[in-house]
Amino acid sequence: MLVLAAGVLLAVVLVQEAKPGWWERLWYPLRYEQIVRGHARNYDLDPDLLAAVIYQESKFEADARSSSGAIGLMQLLPDTAKGIALHTGGTAFRVQDLYDPEINVRYGAWYLSHLLQKYGDERTALAAYNAGQDNVDRWRRSGRGIQFSETRAYVDRVEELKKIYRDAYGKELSD
Repeated sequence: MLVLAAGVLLAVVLVQEAKPGWWERLWYPLRYEQIVRGHARNYDLDPDLLAAVIYQESKFEADARSSSGAIGLMQLLPDTAKGIALHTGGTAFRVQDLYDPEINVRYGAWYLSHLLQKYGDERTALAAYNAGQDNVDRWRRSGRGIQFSETRAYVDRVEELKKIYRDAYGKELSD
């Protein structure tokens, strides 16, 4: 019995090390695939990056809410989302709309695209998504890199997740 348990444990370790697509899919689910693909296409984003941000922010839980008041799949603050709504032609903004996956991902994708255009590189855009544009602008003016260790870890993790989503879902996500 002990030999069998050791064998099973060894098999799990080997699978975890090899990280086949089915294993990655088990640990890193992709929900709202059509919404992610559609808004990635609409805002000229890498769909793997968009999925990675969503996973990091909310683990694809549409009703997620942070202690800082960020809401939904992409963990948008209501004030940020209201600005995005107005910027993208919306006339009525309701906080409860942020629990709607389609609206939340649309606003978050627009915002991520805006940050990528503003900063010109993915790592800086991700830092701004996490720590805010004011912080990133201040760091850049002073000639320093990311000053918050939490934000550095966030950026590194999203970059890692982007590769995981690319490996696990491949063309399914980008079609």
